[in-house]
Amino acid sequence: MPSASADTGVQSTYVVLYTAGAKTTGADQAVASAGGTLVASYSAIGVVIARSSQSGFAAAMSRTKGVESAVATSGLGIKAPDISAGDAAGATPLAAWGDSLSGAQWNMRQINVPQAHAITPGSRSVLVGDIDTGLDFTHPDLAPNFDAANSTDCSSGAPQNLAVGNDVSGHGTHTAGIIAAAANGTGVVGVAPNVRIAGIKSSNDDGYFFPEMVICSFVWAATHGVDVTNNSYFADPWLFNCRNDAGQRAIWNAERRAIGYAQSKGVLVVASEGNDATDLSHPTTDVISPDFPPNSEVERNITNACAVVPVEVPGVVGVTATGSKRLKAYYSSYGTSTADVAAPGGDRRLQIVEPGGGRVLSTFSSVGTICAANLTVVENGAKYCYLQGTSMAGPHATGVAALLLSAHGDMSPGALSAGVQQSTNALSCPADLSIYAPFPQNSGAPQSCQGGSAHNSWYGSGEVDALKAVS
Repeated sequence: MPSASADTGVQSTYVVLYTAGAKTTGADQAVASAGGTLVASYSAIGVVIARSSQSGFAAAMSRTKGVESAVATSGLGIKAPDISAGDAAGATPLAAWGDSLSGAQWNMRQINVPQAHAITPGSRSVLVGDIDTGLDFTHPDLAPNFDAANSTDCSSGAPQNLAVGNDVSGHGTHTAGIIAAAANGTGVVGVAPNVRIAGIKSSNDDGYFFPEMVICSFVWAATHGVDVTNNSYFADPWLFNCRNDAGQRAIWNAERRAIGYAQSKGVLVVASEGNDATDLSHPTTDVISPDFPPNSEVERNITNACAVVPVEVPGVVGVTATGSKRLKAYYSSYGTSTADVAAPGGDRRLQIVEPGGGRVLSTFSSVGTICAANLTVVENGAKYCYLQGTSMAGPHATGVAALLLSAHGDMSPGALSAGVQQSTNALSCPADLSIYAPFPQNSGAPQSCQGGSAHNSWYGSGEVDALKAVS
């Protein structure tokens, strides 16, 4: 095989997609011959991760027998920040429940978590994988439920040990607490405070989820007994990944294979809908991609040939965000074909509740950077943060799935998905959408809601209910 043409001096990461059914045997030699280094070979899904500084590496790998395509991922990624700006008010906490900060957990009361815990707080046999920016497993609310053996750091594209201080963003620690913060008298309580949680770091320290990281994470979940994964991010070089582009299609297919492999091994995949107030079932404009490197966004027209990973992958449970009034949060994306359920994500604009201004309080990394000082709470030396976003909604649904599995025993991903969608309280499209007028879609079009109370584009089958899940 011809070697790559020239050394650029800059290492790039590549996703090498083999044709369906092709063997990745000999991938190490093929990668070396093309001028690269093998990072990981995921033979079960026909995907190889490699690095090379050779300008012709992709072309050389594409000539390898059995290879469908090779695409660089370096410099590409999607960061899905939570909308957490604005002042946090210091009003008196709500009536106490649970642990020392649970008076501020309006979100848990809204979906009947206290009542559900009277039946079961979750089973130790259930393992949730939080695919996110990492997890501060030293946090006193997470340490009791942390499963070290089934946790990993996939930020290199291959699994490594999860080190202390791994969650530089703090985002993953926040989502993990919503799922499984322990009921231990201090801080907050998660939806399923007795299940085990594995941290699966799937981003770099700036919070960008590159394809090789996402692929590694789902293969890990598939092979380590994970029952449910929470996914509060978007993957791929573009928010909307267009399959009519060869490079985007290769990454889309590789990630779909990884997710499908996890599903085939019994993993339910739950994903956040996104914070762009956009109808994912009828996309028209993408104005934020690619968002890495900064200021590289290119506005483009898109169609349903373009999809978001992981929420638009078949079998994934898509979650929209509600606020304290059980209305869709102003920022939450939605879509008839993507929204399966709704869950509390917070809303500081239209649905304010104090303290926290309508946001969701949860655990936060000791080294986390995304929480403003006026939204940070310190309790017994541990950090907590008020954030909002569909990133906060997804973990509520993930926690409900964990409770459902705890209460009813072994279930296939399909049965568990159906159970989560049945464990809801129906919400109808609002008759008056005028309050959403200041928050249009990316295209500038107003937000709209389609469907009846049984299923609609804003709430799916309705807002999750933990008590219904365990009853």
